[in-house]
Amino acid sequence: MASSLFLLSLAAAVPAALLSGALTWAIRPLMMRIALAKPNARSSHRIPTPQGAGVAVIAATLIAAAAVIGLAGADVKIPFVVFGATLFIAAVGFVDDVKALPVVPRMLLQGAAVAAVIVAASEGLRIVPACPLWLERGLLVIAGLWFVNLVNFMDGLDLMTVAEIVPVTGALVLLGWLNEVPVPATVAAAALLGAMLGFAPFNRPVAKIFLGDVGSLPIGLLAGWCLLQLAWHQQIAAALLLPLYYVTDTTVTLFRRMARHEPFWAAHRSHFYQRATDNGFSVSRVVGEVFALNLLLAALAIGSAMTPSAATAVLLFIVGGIATALLMRRFSRPLPSR
Repeated sequence: MASSLFLLSLAAAVPAALLSGALTWAIRPLMMRIALAKPNARSSHRIPTPQGAGVAVIAATLIAAAAVIGLAGADVKIPFVVFGATLFIAAVGFVDDVKALPVVPRMLLQGAAVAAVIVAASEGLRIVPACPLWLERGLLVIAGLWFVNLVNFMDGLDLMTVAEIVPVTGALVLLGWLNEVPVPATVAAAALLGAMLGFAPFNRPVAKIFLGDVGSLPIGLLAGWCLLQLAWHQQIAAALLLPLYYVTDTTVTLFRRMARHEPFWAAHRSHFYQRATDNGFSVSRVVGEVFALNLLLAALAIGSAMTPSAATAVLLFIVGGIATALLMRRFSRPLPSR
């Protein structure tokens, strides 16, 4: 089983990488005309840069994943709903990239996409069986909507989303080989991994093109769905560890802004990774340290899934939490001058 899943993952990742790179190169001139991101007080870039490479990343991911899942003969009902919701939320993001949508309709449309994914899941898939199904699914919709948006919020530096999604999807593929993630989600994670690698050369500092909302929102939805498979397989520590830096940075920043009575829904430069660049860290250094942390979190997540001891899994989660807190503390302080 593991060897065949390895081949399926490879069959999804390699074409996705090639297609993502080719499409990103092809659409860049168009995006320069219709989706140019101009610098402002909250931006990390200094020159007008096209956005919208998510069109290429998501197209490559879904085409490669759908082809491999179909050829493998896996059940396509759930992936069909998830991929449809991914296309829908990508369309919402593209409209927002070209002409900003008001907050309320944007959130409602995103919520509809997340709800479609959650509702499509079998009632037998539970995280906390003692919790009423309607309550658990309602909380998952809220959590999913938050996760989709936090990926968007954290996509504010060159290669930042690559530094997050590559370790997450890589770990998900490995966990799929260990039978902790279903075949469709493993293949989808492999395709997303490949697509992000194909996009990476265009996004390295100084970026030639950004993902845009058309990329960050559906990437959040796909990654969130894959992580949810871990939670439904009772690998809760692993599901929390993999996105821990993104979740912690964004959640702590949100509560800090709320405590200060700031308009938390408005764009800002308060995230820890943004404060790091203001504190003297180069973009490459910030992204490199986030990537290193995510590799550690991925290793801890795999370890938590492999151990039969709940106490050990909790301990590994605590280690990940401490490492995340230390990096955020480091980012929040000025870099010592030499």
